[in-house]
Amino acid sequence: MKQFCVSCLFPMLLTAQTAQLTEQLGKTVLYEDIALSPDGAHLAWVQSTAATTSKQTFVRGTTGSEPATMVNIASTSERTDSGPAWSPDSKTVAFFSTAGEKGQAQLWTVNADGSNPQKHTHLNGYAARPRWSHNGKQIAFLYIEGAGGGGPLMAAPAATGVIDTAIHNQRIAVLDIATGQLRQVSPPNLHIYDYDWSPDDKTFVTTAAPGPGDNNWWIAQIYTIDIAKGNATSIYKPSLQVAVPRWSPDGKSIGFIEGLMSDEGFHGGDLFTISANGHDALNRTRGHKGSVSSLFWQMPDRILFTETVGGGSAISELTLANNSVRTIWKGAEDLHAFGNFPNFAVSKDGKFAAAERSSFETPPEIWAGPIGEWRQLTSNNSAHTSMWGKAENLEWMNDGFDIQGWLLPPARLESGKKYPMVVLIHGGPSGAVTPDWPASFGMSRAIVAALAARGYYILMPNPRGSYGQGEDFTRANVKDFGGGDLRDILAGVDAAITHYPIDSARLGVTGWSYGGYMTMWTVTQTNRFRGAVAGAGIANWQSYYGENLIDQWMIPFFGTSVYDDPAVYEKSSPIHYIKNVKTPTLVIVGERDAECPAPQSYEFWHALRTLGVPTQLIVYPGEGHLFIKPENQVDRLDRTVAWFDKYLK
Repeated sequence: MKQFCVSCLFPMLLTAQTAQLTEQLGKTVLYEDIALSPDGAHLAWVQSTAATTSKQTFVRGTTGSEPATMVNIASTSERTDSGPAWSPDSKTVAFFSTAGEKGQAQLWTVNADGSNPQKHTHLNGYAARPRWSHNGKQIAFLYIEGAGGGGPLMAAPAATGVIDTAIHNQRIAVLDIATGQLRQVSPPNLHIYDYDWSPDDKTFVTTAAPGPGDNNWWIAQIYTIDIAKGNATSIYKPSLQVAVPRWSPDGKSIGFIEGLMSDEGFHGGDLFTISANGHDALNRTRGHKGSVSSLFWQMPDRILFTETVGGGSAISELTLANNSVRTIWKGAEDLHAFGNFPNFAVSKDGKFAAAERSSFETPPEIWAGPIGEWRQLTSNNSAHTSMWGKAENLEWMNDGFDIQGWLLPPARLESGKKYPMVVLIHGGPSGAVTPDWPASFGMSRAIVAALAARGYYILMPNPRGSYGQGEDFTRANVKDFGGGDLRDILAGVDAAITHYPIDSARLGVTGWSYGGYMTMWTVTQTNRFRGAVAGAGIANWQSYYGENLIDQWMIPFFGTSVYDDPAVYEKSSPIHYIKNVKTPTLVIVGERDAECPAPQSYEFWHALRTLGVPTQLIVYPGEGHLFIKPENQVDRLDRTVAWFDKYLK
């Protein structure tokens, strides 16, 4: 019946304008996993389009005008590539590809010009993130033998039979290139999330925890692993979350990020260093008004890093001698390396960089050159133009906090006319809205374009709990979900109405994940909004604790488990205030969402239906937290627009 609801009503719902916009955005060429050779002379990346799942590796030089070359390793381009990584001598790039393997990724290498492809493995299981040893003789990668992976964003497998009896840990595998010998070198009882070779190629530094891996990233520690012996030693147990461990060039220190992070792969926090033996852990950016997202050692006393600052990004340099930070470049863009959807890389000496750059109005392309002096290398998206207006940086104050957000207007504004506005609340909560072209893998950001193209203002706030203003700001909603952050958002609504031609009687609210929760929460706290769309939301924090597959993420935000302090969970639960709701609310979720399970959406919808509030629930078959199927992406977009059109126009 669910399949009938999604597919049979689809032709009636899809408007011509939405179809045109979806087709345009779906043709957007996307660039992921940007990899720059150590000498800065060559680039590799993974290329796809927003409406397809096939991804291919491309290579090209950073100078000259020669076009990029797709690496040809099979008779078909229908494949999924990932993780290109350059050899230390900049002559060879390694990457994973499913070419000819029916979905199984294998490790390949090609020359810098894309020639001489060679397959090196016969793996059975999930594999990702290849990295060369410093001597160029070995390639390490993350491997889950005999099992799938990819993290909790993906659709959860069906859970039947005896639950929680099999744990498949992600380990570090090392391939000897000359002999083809493959061995797993990390302990079988640890799930490895990220890693880095030591300068002498004898030790790995990792972030790791006992399995299950999807759940325990939030309690990961920093370990060193003796490659010859295979034993792991914990050198740092953090108070919060850790990410991106990296060796200093002299092997004496390790840099990493620590902070309050709500999602694996979306990093933000302070920059720390620790000695290789686990002593003298130091917070190098305490009080800094930014959130570090990735780091690169340049010299033993200097670290280059990317950070979220306000609603944009910066590239900065830390001098360890005095912990001083110098901003090299800052802009209204999203730049970061490592983690999920990396789009930035630097050469070994830190003087040359490459990035996938875009904004709300400018589609993505590849740029390279000295930092801040990049030259555009691709033009695959030159035909795309925005069907919406120029985004405005909006700033306001609330409760003593400086709050920032982005306001996207319709393409054409008529004098004297007022327009409806939809508030789009980002996920996380540890995250931030930064300018980005509204087409991506999963098409989750396309709603911004669809609504603006149909005459809506879109307010995208970064309230307390967001990245961009330092750790104190990110932690400001701990034990207060929906409290201060909702007040920040409502103050932003007031600021937008004051300064722009927005009709205060035609307001909508939407969001996904934490944004879906905030949508549910908002309609229980105020009747200012005439329409709402809650995507992958959370209605009841108490029942949610026992339903999701990642309950460890909740402890840092609520202070303890629901069994020890149920009251702190109850006070932020929308279901507790459900009788206040008057706002018509559309509820959307993926059938196999492991992060925000479908029963949460069902519970909220069931309550609204019982209370006579206009509502509808759509459960998309087979989808997880990140929607993969193009037909479901389009249907979700069209139904969201139709809901707001019905109640706001």
